[in-house]
Amino acid sequence: MEAGANSWALPRISPAGYALRSPNRQSSLTCHQTRIFMSSSDGPDQAYMVSCSNSNDKRNAILGGSCLCGIARKRKGNVQTFCSVGVCPYSGTGSVIESPTHAAEEKIGVLLLNLGGPETLNDVQPFLFNLFADPDIIRLPRLFRFLQRPLAQLISVLRAPKSKEGYAAIGGGSPLRKITDDQANALKMALESKEMPANVYVAMRYWHPFTDEAVWQIKRDRITKLVVLPLYPQFSISTTGSSLRVLQNIFREDLYLSRLPVSIIQSWYQREGYIKSMADLIENDIQTFSRPEEVMIFYSAHGVPVSYVEDAGDPYRDQMEECIDLIMKELKARGINNDHTLAYQSRVGPVQWLKPYTDEVIIELGRKGVKSLLAVPISFVSEHIETLEEIDMEYKHLALESGIENWGRVPALGCTSSFITDLADAVIEALPSATAMTTSDSTSEEIELDPVSYAIKMFFGSIFAFVLLLSPRMIMAFRNHLL
Repeated sequence: MEAGANSWALPRISPAGYALRSPNRQSSLTCHQTRIFMSSSDGPDQAYMVSCSNSNDKRNAILGGSCLCGIARKRKGNVQTFCSVGVCPYSGTGSVIESPTHAAEEKIGVLLLNLGGPETLNDVQPFLFNLFADPDIIRLPRLFRFLQRPLAQLISVLRAPKSKEGYAAIGGGSPLRKITDDQANALKMALESKEMPANVYVAMRYWHPFTDEAVWQIKRDRITKLVVLPLYPQFSISTTGSSLRVLQNIFREDLYLSRLPVSIIQSWYQREGYIKSMADLIENDIQTFSRPEEVMIFYSAHGVPVSYVEDAGDPYRDQMEECIDLIMKELKARGINNDHTLAYQSRVGPVQWLKPYTDEVIIELGRKGVKSLLAVPISFVSEHIETLEEIDMEYKHLALESGIENWGRVPALGCTSSFITDLADAVIEALPSATAMTTSDSTSEEIELDPVSYAIKMFFGSIFAFVLLLSPRMIMAFRNHLL
């Protein structure tokens, strides 16, 4: 099955705001040498290679092909390719397992994209700053984009205490980095078993390891073909789209990277291996209930603002609903005909998010007399705070309070062998579509290089944020919506 929906094409993801030549991201780690070119809310990203291996000439039928620069076009199914220029060289710390390079060899790279998460409680506030400084998370009108960083600072400071409580409840930090490392190593081994050795790199969006170090290592290792694989089954502007925009910024000014054949798997929620892996987990867990036939299957997906879908054309909601339909068809083929419902969790801020909301649906199901509920975290393939704390603790407690007597939760896919094998197949299928990437140059309206102008905007923006911080009414409004 093709990766992603055939009708979806990669949108133009242009840098929003003002480009700077100074760090734009908070971090508790030290960058020893960084050359930065970024847009207003995207600091220099860094990541690190998890594992690597030599490729080999046996796969010329798959690896062969010319390298042509061109505008983004659909190549096969929903595998997208584009080309841009630029890299931010970074020499920092990070786990690297190196393999020798050879100019005559094809060297395949796979870049896994994920969200990232704070590893300690001290990382929580700067992690939140990085998150809310992303213009794909908080979309400000162009006139007010200079307020992105001051607003991110304000929100991160207000939200940090409650977020720290959540991370403390799951052990003091996010397990996402370790789980993604494990998935990368498992994918490497799966590719090797299919006679497709590859270097596998990990790039997080909002915390270490960031994207730019991964790209630097891809260049250092002289990778000759790259497959970009977001660990988000469904495409959204706020997840895959945001990470792809960072890649565009990094690739913009580097000759080597501009000629590197790249294939992007935008979404893969339709893949048969993924659907069957999810059905396997649900089937296994539903049998643990005393009366499996009475269990309501409760899909909980990460929410996005309604404006992303209705105004910006984000396909996330449609892909999510189609994904659940495919899983339910697979379950019915196995004789499982339970009722199911979908809701969206993790809303933040005083805007409308996709409905229905998870907490409201749980309460309503309790009122309707549902006694057994199996929660399925449908948009997550790794355990993190939204599964371990929000679902396992907050929503479970709410469900029991609402009259639901039997609660279960399907684990995230993690390193499930059938899932990893399917990802390996997706990578191999994507390789023939790889072509050099290109992006349009940003307009003068999108990028402002004048440091004086930026400093002025930051000065007045900081004053505005400071006034907000001192205003009791504003602080209460933010607390009511953000905490």
